[in-house]
Amino acid sequence: MPAPTPALDIRRLGSADLALLRALNALFASAFEDLASYAHSPPDDAYVQQVLAQPHVFALVALQAGAVVGGLVAYELPKLEQARSEVYLYDLAVAAHARRQGVATGLIRSLQAMARERGAWVVFVQADHSDPPAIALYEKLGLREEVLHFDLPLPSTG
Repeated sequence: MPAPTPALDIRRLGSADLALLRALNALFASAFEDLASYAHSPPDDAYVQQVLAQPHVFALVALQAGAVVGGLVAYELPKLEQARSEVYLYDLAVAAHARRQGVATGLIRSLQAMARERGAWVVFVQADHSDPPAIALYEKLGLREEVLHFDLPLPSTG
């Protein structure tokens, strides 16, 4: 018989949660294999505190026995075609040892509840074609749309 899974505690980070945010970014760096983005040039504490204090920024962690085993970062986007907003789920990761235990689903459900409280009408997320587990998760929880994503570089200032 497998050992029981420790209880999952999902928390929204605030400006005092610097250590948890640093642990979340370390998880992102590992899960996404992207040390350059998540570990090489971390923002200073004042910047992190300022961003986490903003009500339109959602940084959630899933804790098991006090350790970060998953998390997400999302942003509320006010719209102008109607008086409403939508929430963009930008990053979501779960530690390898905690996958297939409902961590990602729990994080998304918590984000959906928070988005509704803020008056948002939808949460949306992108997935790479090369990430079948993410696609399967999002198809289980929502409606699939086929879109293209483009990064538009900013002009140099020189």
